[in-house]
Amino acid sequence: MSTTRPRRQTDDTVTLDETSLLWRFVGDRRFVMSMCRAVSLQMLHPSIATATHSFSIVPRRVFVHKQRTAPCIIHSAYDDGFDDVRLIRYSHEEFHGSRPDGARYHALNPSVFFFEHATYVDALFACVDAFFGGIDDADRARLYGETCEWYRRYGISAREMPTSLADFHDYFDHALATELDPDPGLDWYRDQLLRPDHWYFKKLPTAAIRAIQHPVAAQHLGIEVTASDRRALAGFAGRLRARDLVTPRRNIYPDDVTHKVLAARRR
Repeated sequence: MSTTRPRRQTDDTVTLDETSLLWRFVGDRRFVMSMCRAVSLQMLHPSIATATHSFSIVPRRVFVHKQRTAPCIIHSAYDDGFDDVRLIRYSHEEFHGSRPDGARYHALNPSVFFFEHATYVDALFACVDAFFGGIDDADRARLYGETCEWYRRYGISAREMPTSLADFHDYFDHALATELDPDPGLDWYRDQLLRPDHWYFKKLPTAAIRAIQHPVAAQHLGIEVTASDRRALAGFAGRLRARDLVTPRRNIYPDDVTHKVLAARRR
């Protein structure tokens, strides 16, 4: 297999550095915990669920798998030359086969790969709203532009990637309405999605896990998010924000991006 780094297109107007919003938020364990929202949507996508089940080291422990992949995803936002960027790209070359319904899939299909990235973008915005108090519309548009540069670093075709936040919302609503199917993913993973049992994911209270789910995932999971669930999420988020005031490094993850996250937050 070639180890040549894939060529990628860049947007010269977007820079991922200490001036970027992305650097403020992605390197934080609160984003890791918010990934449970993304994982639920991913396991409702038959191709992603099948690939996860077929190629994970521990097939029926989805959050064990995510502990291995989350650092790669986060590192790629901070360093486009990082080996994990290439690892993500090349490891997915092996992820292909047939779904239980007989349809063929390949993890490097741009439609599938971008959908998975889109679930992380959606989770990032949910994280910013729930754990950081939200940002205004201009910054939301700016942050979305930065997530596009984040995606370009993987060297995968960007033909599926909307160029604006409004178009992203249209894309994502359509994808959720047309590409999801609870079979086979929920049969394998439903209990874990509602009660993550591993790593930072399990630190979210059960009520907060329900509250942070995307409404489409909540419908497929058969849950109703209550006001009590939302209060639990808000209370947990408030405690972590208070911790930031005392020990700002404690919430940052991975440790080796700490100086970059703090530099971005000082800006």
